[in-house]
Amino acid sequence: MTALLRTVLAALSAVLVSIVAPTSAASVACATDPATPKRQFRAMWISSVANIDWPSRTGLSASAQQAEFRAWLDLAVQKRMNAVVVQVRPTADAFWPSPYEPWSQWLTGTQGGNPGYDPLAFMVNEAHARNLELHAWFNPYRIANHDDPSKLVSTHPARQHPSWRFAYGGKLYYNPGIPEVRDFIEDAIMDAVSRYDLDGVHLDDYFYPYPVSGQSIPDSATYAQYGGSFGNIGDWRRNNVNLLVRELGQRIHTAKPHVSFGISPFGIWRNSGTDPLGSRTSGLQSYDAIYADSRQWVKQGWIDYIAPQIYWHLGFSTAAYEVLTAWWSDVVRGTGVQLVVGQAAYRAGASGQEAAWQDPNELSDHLHDNRKHPEIVGDVYFSAKDVKADRIGAITRLVNAHYSKPALMPARGSAAAPAAPAITSATRVSNGVQLSWTGSGTSYAVYRVDGTPSSADPCFFADARNLVGTTRKATFTDTTAGGTQTYYVTALNRTHQESAPSAGKVAGSSGGDPFSVVIDNADAGFAAGANWGTSTYSTQLHGTDYRFAEPVAASDPAWFQASIPSAGSYRVEVWYPANSGYNSATPYIVAASGGNQTVNVDQRSGGGAWRALGTYQLAAGTYNVVGVSRWTSTTGYVIADAVRITKV
Repeated sequence: MTALLRTVLAALSAVLVSIVAPTSAASVACATDPATPKRQFRAMWISSVANIDWPSRTGLSASAQQAEFRAWLDLAVQKRMNAVVVQVRPTADAFWPSPYEPWSQWLTGTQGGNPGYDPLAFMVNEAHARNLELHAWFNPYRIANHDDPSKLVSTHPARQHPSWRFAYGGKLYYNPGIPEVRDFIEDAIMDAVSRYDLDGVHLDDYFYPYPVSGQSIPDSATYAQYGGSFGNIGDWRRNNVNLLVRELGQRIHTAKPHVSFGISPFGIWRNSGTDPLGSRTSGLQSYDAIYADSRQWVKQGWIDYIAPQIYWHLGFSTAAYEVLTAWWSDVVRGTGVQLVVGQAAYRAGASGQEAAWQDPNELSDHLHDNRKHPEIVGDVYFSAKDVKADRIGAITRLVNAHYSKPALMPARGSAAAPAAPAITSATRVSNGVQLSWTGSGTSYAVYRVDGTPSSADPCFFADARNLVGTTRKATFTDTTAGGTQTYYVTALNRTHQESAPSAGKVAGSSGGDPFSVVIDNADAGFAAGANWGTSTYSTQLHGTDYRFAEPVAASDPAWFQASIPSAGSYRVEVWYPANSGYNSATPYIVAASGGNQTVNVDQRSGGGAWRALGTYQLAAGTYNVVGVSRWTSTTGYVIADAVRITKV
């Protein structure tokens, strides 16, 4: 009877699917794999305070700092993350030229010391070049990790306004109860929001100071001045923090609605022994200890995501991981606020940690627990150096089990999706398949399926099993291609609503597609002398950076080497970022069969796109095909970024 019932139910199910299954992915019941979710927030914290992660120490040159930061971003890409959370205001200071606060001491070793470049502009450009979201992390109230105001630079607002600050526990803090302080903190943060292309604003867990035994927060006079409508100082302090959270969220979304506002509070709001709404835990209560009413921020919808620091292992008696994921999932349910879990990568395999943290599966098991809660949309790891350290292989196990495929960011809000893009070419090249398309997205997702399906099955896109990668460009090279495969591209807007897929484009293994290859300045086929610098200044760059040099009365070319499969006619195109200060007659050299041909290009305009130099007869073989010379009498940098060679 049981077997017969199963057969009947299966047949009925098949009939129902054939009746109700339309062509949209939203209404088709597709079997998905929880190990390859289509959308997931995956990030790591990059801490600057005390040089925890970046820069690794003070006083590094600008180029050394930049090289280190690129390495952190490359690590995030390697681990198939899609965001980084970078500390840009660690101690009432700035990692950008702020009109409100001094340059951070963690850059140069001296507070107020100019690092010689704009780190925040650099970080945003580098992250976006890899299609990583950059969430700028601000510590709202901390002024210094010492309590001596005279150590602050003389122009520091905390020295100019001594009434704004107090000392507690050996540190200096802004007083959250003073309205002018709240306005100032918001203004300082909004300066970065308004001037930079941030994807998110992120606050950490430091609000009022964590309790120090035997000390009281010295704000009784402030309470007497401003707290008249509150029955006790605790409610007044919580309201001060609430005002900052609510007002900052409103200001961010008014200025730039696409910018996400998130907070990473201490993992426990209140214990159920104190408050029936609390969690079944017995640890420090952030509501009472640091006056952070994190539950209310969610219930009121003042934030877009909350990332509680659930830094405890499964089964921990004081605060079990699985207890808190269930509690926070219940808190966010139905609110529209996304839940991201703060993970303690710093504990995995670390000396002195409990036995549970010596198990290489502990962090991976956390993400298995997360799968029980659809409200959990991702994780963020503290911190970058611990992700890199990969002690006891814990991060490797986690990535293998849960991040085997890329993932799109979770969508926010209800903005309309972009129009579907159109693939213009899917060309087999020496290192895979090179795709190009047209579209109006902020970013794009590239999917690949085996064979040549007659139409795009919505289930192709239900999870990430067919997701090859994402990019903010209109080109992509799939270096893992093989056999006969069909590609689809979707467009995403700034809040990650996804378009319908493009029409499929087949890239077969027969070799019938025309040869085309792109050589970027970061590829092994590029070579340039020591006088060529590296820059990420322009957003029109190809790849992660480009090269530049002063013109001189000597060639000193930068060369792009390629493997030309057979003698014939080839179209040569170049990509460069344009700028009014670049060279108006940059000499490009093409090593054609009949001798070198030189084409002068005005790099002051026409940048950020492929520009044809012409069609040339090229010999077969591997050699320097295109060069960028420095020998020009016109002024301005000559630029070498990328070259595309296509057989015609």
